[in-house]
Amino acid sequence: MATAFWNDETHDTRSGFWASGHVPTLIAAFLYFDLAFMVWVLLGPLAPEIAKTLALTPAEKGLMVAVPTLAGAILRVVNGLLVDRIGPKRSGAISQMIVIGGLLSAWMLGVNSFAGTLALGVILGFAGASFAIALPLASRWYPPEHQGKAMGLAGMGNSGTVLAALFAPTLAKLFGWNAVLGLACIPLAIVLALYLVMAKDAPTAPAPKSLVEYLAPLRAPDAWWLMGFYAVTFGGFVGLAASLPIYFTDRFGLTTIVAGYCTAACVLAGSLVRPMGGALADRIGGVKTLTAVFVVAALALAGVSAAPTVGSALGLFVLAMLALGTGNGAVFQLVPQRFSAEIGVMTGLVGMAGGIGGFYLASSLGLAKQLTGSFQWGFLIFAGLAVIALAGLTLVKGSWRREWTAAQGVRI
Repeated sequence: MATAFWNDETHDTRSGFWASGHVPTLIAAFLYFDLAFMVWVLLGPLAPEIAKTLALTPAEKGLMVAVPTLAGAILRVVNGLLVDRIGPKRSGAISQMIVIGGLLSAWMLGVNSFAGTLALGVILGFAGASFAIALPLASRWYPPEHQGKAMGLAGMGNSGTVLAALFAPTLAKLFGWNAVLGLACIPLAIVLALYLVMAKDAPTAPAPKSLVEYLAPLRAPDAWWLMGFYAVTFGGFVGLAASLPIYFTDRFGLTTIVAGYCTAACVLAGSLVRPMGGALADRIGGVKTLTAVFVVAALALAGVSAAPTVGSALGLFVLAMLALGTGNGAVFQLVPQRFSAEIGVMTGLVGMAGGIGGFYLASSLGLAKQLTGSFQWGFLIFAGLAVIALAGLTLVKGSWRREWTAAQGVRI
């Protein structure tokens, strides 16, 4: 049955994926995550129009689209603690209502200053923090042998960034960018209603953790390595998702609608390959997968810095996003191998690091544009971070393979 659930006493290891968990909750987690990610990066596609209205500098534009990413990163830890105490369903409902309330207020009152965009960005951070809610909501219903599938399906909600890139510029052209903030509340409210009806907390929730317990994995150097790798892979993905509309309009003079289509193509590539990245890491090992990811991402981003045409830039961005999306799946193949007992905690901490990486990339691109007149150095420095990540992976992979393979018997 679709509504069956797993616990230590009732689970039959021979049951299939769909029968082993709670399908309505899985669907609700995906929808919640998808729409939350849509509004998390909403300021990116709207940034060219907002910048014209408010006369923002390149650095201010970069910071505006980066703030939701940083706020989402910090709030992921907050949401992780909240999920432990009141459950993921309630936590998700509260977060969604905060986002809807913030967007409605911004639409009704208007966003008339740079400070106002930053305040709105903090509110949108609650949407970005949905990662720490949607994944536990879905995964707690499923047994260990189906965790990868459950987290992969729920995690595909990051494809919501495509919706923002596709529709926000067109709606802004038709109704004005401020109206888009109000219009976004319609699908959010519909999904919230479905979420409240369909989602259900698993009956086997772990005991709540204190803040000290929650941060305990940070005492292990491996946690910092994994966070650093995700800061490059997911940070690159979300940083580019937020910044590409600005890049395409400023660098090549594209209209906001065409820039949105170009951004959507890049983001879609990175979203779709995330589950494939996890599957590839299962087959050849997370270390080998990440090695290829960092090489390809560094070369593609370095190439973008000097791309002379829209076509060459778009092709290189798609290549970079394919690599980064694959890396996102690969990192989360490695996390449970080392921190199986702290997977919930590490999901929040690694996710937080990814958000910080995205904040850095988006803000640095704007700063590079203002200081040098070009985005080039922003891309080159982030390509350099990918090279540093590759060097770090090379440094630790030997000990990881000896220790983790001996302990877990898995391919890394």
